[in-house]
Amino acid sequence: MDEVLHAVGNGVSWITLNRPEAMNAVTWDQRERIIALLAEASADPGVRAVVVTATGRGFCAGADLRGAPAAGGDRVAGDVARMIRLGAQRFVGAVMDCEKPVIAAVNGTAAGIGAHLAFACDLVLAADSARFVEVFVRRGLVPDGGGAYLLPRLIGPQRAKELMFFGDGVSAAEARELGLVNRVVPAEDLEKTAREWAERLAQGPTRALALTKQLVNASLDTDRATAFAAEAVAQELNMTTRDAQEGVASFVERREARYEGR
Repeated sequence: MDEVLHAVGNGVSWITLNRPEAMNAVTWDQRERIIALLAEASADPGVRAVVVTATGRGFCAGADLRGAPAAGGDRVAGDVARMIRLGAQRFVGAVMDCEKPVIAAVNGTAAGIGAHLAFACDLVLAADSARFVEVFVRRGLVPDGGGAYLLPRLIGPQRAKELMFFGDGVSAAEARELGLVNRVVPAEDLEKTAREWAERLAQGPTRALALTKQLVNASLDTDRATAFAAEAVAQELNMTTRDAQEGVASFVERREARYEGR
């Protein structure tokens, strides 16, 4: 059985975690496959949006720790940091660095790195049955996979600390109120809504979306002058694209724009 399902249609790359019996706890092989698929999506002009979702009751129950070294083992200083840097952080970074908009369609429980995988996406759709859990504290661990970077930027430091200190599960509705989720839909409507959103993005000006994603992701880490300069450069680059020229022409000609993603 393929542990990561992949299909491309109507300009959308669908990446589906497929270990339902393990609540889609992510393995090393799955992680590497998803990182590769995100890189392929960035490079392929035929792909103009990405959806990350899962089969079964869970979106992703975190990392599959069965192959991880136990505490107090034969590790030397630096081993854990290297594992996190090359593993969970690289995984989450691949989502944030993908040059196409990425939608998380969260079908069930998203815990630990699974929650951070969702929060790293550009847009988050959640089934009404979904839950989000900052599970690390329950295992005596520090949040990794970018959690302490992502959550304060999404919901502020006080609420981020509450989720991370207590490790309580958050319902889809609560996550929506907090600002972790864009929209909550009935479970039976999740795939349909994700498809509608992704195909709408796939019909948009793909390079402009990529540049917009970069600007927004960098905005909280920089000062105003740097952000304004980056914005001006991004628009300069964008105006060389066919889609930008088409957008201006369609406005002048009072017609619907027809974007090609180039």
